[in-house]
Order: sequence, then C-alpha cells, then structure tokens
Amino acid sequence: MVESDSARSLDRSRIGWWLFVALLALAAAYLAYAFAGLLVTGIFGYYATRPINARVDQVIDTDALAAAVTVLVVLVPVVVLTLYAGFQFVTGLASLVGDAVDPLSLAAQYLGLDGVPASEQEALRTAIRNPDEFVRNPQQAARTVLQRGATAVRLLAQTLLFVALAVTLSYFLLENDDTLSAALERLFGGRDTTAYAYATALDADLESVFFGNFLFVVVMFVVATAAYTATNWLVPTAAAIPMVLVLGFLTGVASLIPIVVGKIIYVPVLGYLAFQATRTDGLALALVGGVAVAYFLGLDFLPQTFLQPYISGRDLDGLMLMFAYLLGPILFGWYGFFLLPILFVAMLETVRIALPELLHGERLTTTPTMADSVGADPQEEGAVPTDEPGESGTGPSPDGDG
Repeated sequence: MVESDSARSLDRSRIGWWLFVALLALAAAYLAYAFAGLLVTGIFGYYATRPINARVDQVIDTDALAAAVTVLVVLVPVVVLTLYAGFQFVTGLASLVGDAVDPLSLAAQYLGLDGVPASEQEALRTAIRNPDEFVRNPQQAARTVLQRGATAVRLLAQTLLFVALAVTLSYFLLENDDTLSAALERLFGGRDTTAYAYATALDADLESVFFGNFLFVVVMFVVATAAYTATNWLVPTAAAIPMVLVLGFLTGVASLIPIVVGKIIYVPVLGYLAFQATRTDGLALALVGGVAVAYFLGLDFLPQTFLQPYISGRDLDGLMLMFAYLLGPILFGWYGFFLLPILFVAMLETVRIALPELLHGERLTTTPTMADSVGADPQEEGAVPTDEPGESGTGPSPDGDG
C-alpha cells in the first residue's frame, strides 16, 4: 500500500514536471517566433564561420578568444560590407530612377516599415538622395533628420541593435560549441540513439550548406569586383561601370542560384557597356564582346563547373537549395533566406533517418535508410555507432523509441 501511494505520488510529480516543461516549451516557441529573424541570422553566422573558428582555435587554443577573433575578423566585416552595399544600392537606385520609383518606399514595404509617417520618410529620403549634404553641413543635416525623422532614426537604431545581437548570438554559439554538443549528447541519451544521429546529420548538413555558400559568395564577390574594376580600367571614364562594389556583392549572392548565377547582374552590365559603346568614343563593341567572354568564363562557367560543386553544399542537391533560397524570402520575409534552408535540411534528414521506419512500424536506427548519396552520414560526422541486428545496450529500443 505504501509502495502504491509512493508510485502515485511519483506519477503526479512527473505529470507536474511535464506540464511545467510544456509551458516552458510554449514560451520558448513564442520567443522563437517573435525573434525568428534574430535566431536564424545568428545560426547562419555560426555555421558560416564554424570551420574558420575551428582553424583559429587550433592556433589560439582558447574558445572565447578564438570565437572573438573569428567574429571580428570574418563575420563583422562581412556584415558591415553587406550594410554598406545595401546603402549604396539604395542611393544609386535613387539617383538613377529619380522620381519614377521610390526605393525607400519599396524598402519600407519589404521590411514592414509602412508605419513611418510620410513627413519622416521624406526627411530620410532627402538625406539618402543627397548624402553630400552630411559632408558639407553635417550638423544641420543631422538636426533635420532628428527633428523630422525621429521614427526613422529609431528604426535605424533598432536595425543596428538587431545586427549586434545576431553577431553576439553567433559568438556565443562559437564559444560554447563543445559544451552545447556535450549537453545535447547527454540529453539525447548517448551517441547510439536515433536522436543523436539525426542531430549529427542535421548539424553537418547545415555547416556544409551555410559555410559552403558563404565561402562561395565571398569568392565570387572578390572575383566579380575585380572583373568590374578591370573593366573600368579598359573603358573610357564616361562609360565606366557604376557601383562596382555593390554590383560585385550582388553578383556573389546571385551566384548561389544554379543556371541563373551571375547572369542577372553581369548581363545588364554588358547591356550598359554596349549602350555606352554606341555613344562614347574610344569604346568599341569588339571590346564589349571580349568583356562578355571574360565575364562568362570568370563569373559563370568556370566557377559553376569547378568551384561551386567543391565548396557549396557538397552533400545536398543544388536545385533543391535554389528553391529554398528563392521561396524563403517570399514566404517568410528577408530572414526566410536563412530559415527555409534550415527547414529544408531538417525535413530532408527526417525523411532519410526516421520516416521509413515510422511508416513501416520498424525499429528506429542510427543509419539513414533512404537517399544515401544525399546528406551527411552520421557515422562519419559524429562517431555514431552503426546499428547491428540484435544489438543491445543504450541504443534504440525495439518499440521504435529513439
């Protein structure tokens, strides 16, 4: 009787704990939803720089210092360059299209800033279209923006805070990588469980995708910027390519999309050069033709044939990732560029490792039973023991629990 009362008390205690855990899980889910952009950006920064951090850690041998060096030397410059390229793109577009298209309004709609009053948008729009005013009369320009564009300034401050928090999250993950890995291994019940195999494969695939794509974008940015700069050395000043840094950055990002690659950037550039050749002395169409061949080889054929297959998501299908990158921003907004690839990889590994056994009522294992040539191998990535028939111990139980 005493044992029965003790068992009931234990059951009530476990039920209470599960209810408490469920409430915390709901709170965590709400926070993840509210700060989805911050989380996925920080996760991207972590996976994009983790292999670099591992190399730095071999030299410095201090997790905190290695993570700080990686973030300051690699991640922060890339973030600053991205923000600068975006600013230059908006100012350049504003100067090219004039009043035909309002880049600020388009950005406000895309970023969800429609609530900014029209008067404050006009103040910020004037500042963007006349950046030289800040150089000639910085105090007056700053006073005008602060007086009429307080909301815009607050949004700018929020953006900078967001970037700082995302970079800090990446730093935290880099610094505590080993600790978090050990904690998850214990939580999953050891390395010979299906949950650990799934987490290992997911972790390896995300690193392959994000680091590979990050490295490929950086390489293509450097190559494209060098190509556009070299072109400006060859053509007359009147026909020079504008916004070289921005175009190089956009070419690098566009190179992630198979088949299309940098064509959506360098083909319009070639069209611009061809147009200038018809109205500028010293620029022949033959030179534009030679530049076109160089662009096709250096920004398209050679990188896509030899470079991207080696460094950009080697274990995953490029066309599937293309849909993830293109549809993510459409479905979720700007952070969908990072979120949908994560969801895609999570679904892929679920299908490979767990879904067939779940559908057939079979015992879950640590070995992928589908699409062996796609995705990471848990046995290779995380020293996951290979399941053998009749194996016992702490591995998955016959009832299918992972």
